[in-house]
Amino acid sequence: MELSEQEQVRRQSLQALRDLGINPYPAAEYTVTGYSTDIKAAFVDRAEGEPEPDAEWYTGKPVNIAGRLMSKRIMGKASFIELQDSKGRIQVYVSRDDIQAPVTEGEQPATPEQQMYNTVFKKLLDIGDFIGIEGFVFRTQMGEISVHAKRLTVLSKSIRPLPIVKYKDGVAYDGFNDPEQRYRQRYVDLVVNDGVKDTFLKRATILRTMRQVFDEAGYTEVETPILQPIAGGASARPFITHHNTLDVDMYLRIATELYLKRLIVGGFEGVYEIGRNFRNEGMDRSHNPEFTCMELYVQYKDYNWMMSFTEQLLEKIAIAVNGSTKVQIGDHEVDFKAPYRRLPILDAIKEQTGKDVATMTEDELRAFAKSLGVEDTEHMGKGKLIDEIFGETCEGQFIQPTFITDYPVEMSPLTKMHRSKPGLTERFELMVNGKELANAYSELNDPIDQYERFVEQMKLAAKGDDEAMVIDHDFVRALEYGMPPTSGIGIGIDRLTMFMTGQPTIQEVLLFPTMKPEAK
Repeated sequence: MELSEQEQVRRQSLQALRDLGINPYPAAEYTVTGYSTDIKAAFVDRAEGEPEPDAEWYTGKPVNIAGRLMSKRIMGKASFIELQDSKGRIQVYVSRDDIQAPVTEGEQPATPEQQMYNTVFKKLLDIGDFIGIEGFVFRTQMGEISVHAKRLTVLSKSIRPLPIVKYKDGVAYDGFNDPEQRYRQRYVDLVVNDGVKDTFLKRATILRTMRQVFDEAGYTEVETPILQPIAGGASARPFITHHNTLDVDMYLRIATELYLKRLIVGGFEGVYEIGRNFRNEGMDRSHNPEFTCMELYVQYKDYNWMMSFTEQLLEKIAIAVNGSTKVQIGDHEVDFKAPYRRLPILDAIKEQTGKDVATMTEDELRAFAKSLGVEDTEHMGKGKLIDEIFGETCEGQFIQPTFITDYPVEMSPLTKMHRSKPGLTERFELMVNGKELANAYSELNDPIDQYERFVEQMKLAAKGDDEAMVIDHDFVRALEYGMPPTSGIGIGIDRLTMFMTGQPTIQEVLLFPTMKPEAK
């Protein structure tokens, strides 16, 4: 492996530390008693001789901090460094006369005190190294809350230099900003680029809030199989693998729906799962083949109840993440405050195009879809054509949260027929910022109807629709034992995080998005 000049120098420093008796990768625990942002947020000035104030952090309060060395300004006998811990950054003052010498295991200090400063701190520590600082909190003459170092401990030596990000007026203009590099080396992106970590902390808040709402409602979090004998629960192309012991093909799940509804049959009041789904389809700014989805199913409820529940859920999430129901997404301010508009899909198409697709034959729908630029329409049924027409003419128009309701039966093979609108189903999709965020039904619980819907899906598959569902005979058998009236919903967590954090692409909210193989 060819090393750069900096990498060679760092490896030489690594060996020099070992020659001094300093383990650059110690195994012992290092006790941390304070964090950068907490210290700065709660700090209180205390003059010499004054009693200790009733505050967590004050002038002279002892502290142990640890993190990455992110900058170093050497000024003779005294220097300043910037330390980055798990919460942020803080300045550290390092004086030659204060820093204690390194200690070898079981021995007294191996070098004079000045050697720790002159040799180790000034010459052998590099940007990116992990160090521990034992000292006390104070405010510098320039007014910056800092830590005065009394002891320095090497915790981990970085032998590959970090890219240095330069800023002007608070905006990064040089450094680690190539998207492909950032996504491949997220570990570097998190270290050097401001705001990246905050996105994923907000994602954790979204999940935590969602679980809290469900748990308080009495619903149970469960886990269902990821390897499945049938790719069911959604219309999508699956990933296929082979189980050697059973000598059968298996599928990475495309949805959790059919297993969760089996649990409703088994007697759970409400069940939910937050987990990975896999769809062997395209990749773009809003799609990743591996994605996180939440699905919830509650007995004795319908899609009207689910719309109200979803409004309240998203309102609480928005407040938890941003302190407000309003979120800036690109050029739009989106307000997640309930209630949301409810609009039947056929009315939405008529509203946007002036055409009444409800009265069109399948051939007329096909011709309309072709006129919009939809390709490969020959294998599509009536429902699929309406779905494509909606996507081309309507989807991007709904910026504020809007429930698109009452889909044709051909588009909804797992959904209960509408109680008052023949040919339609009790289904909604929630549109936000021109994209689908959630999909929900009054769940089909008639086993005979469900079997016939599966048969119709198989006919579409025979016509060439590779996203059509196959018959899940065990699921039909479960319904034959009886499933109570149930409502269910699926919410894409990745897209929800995009909306709540104002990120433009799905790759920005995935720690490790799917990437093409890296060139050697």
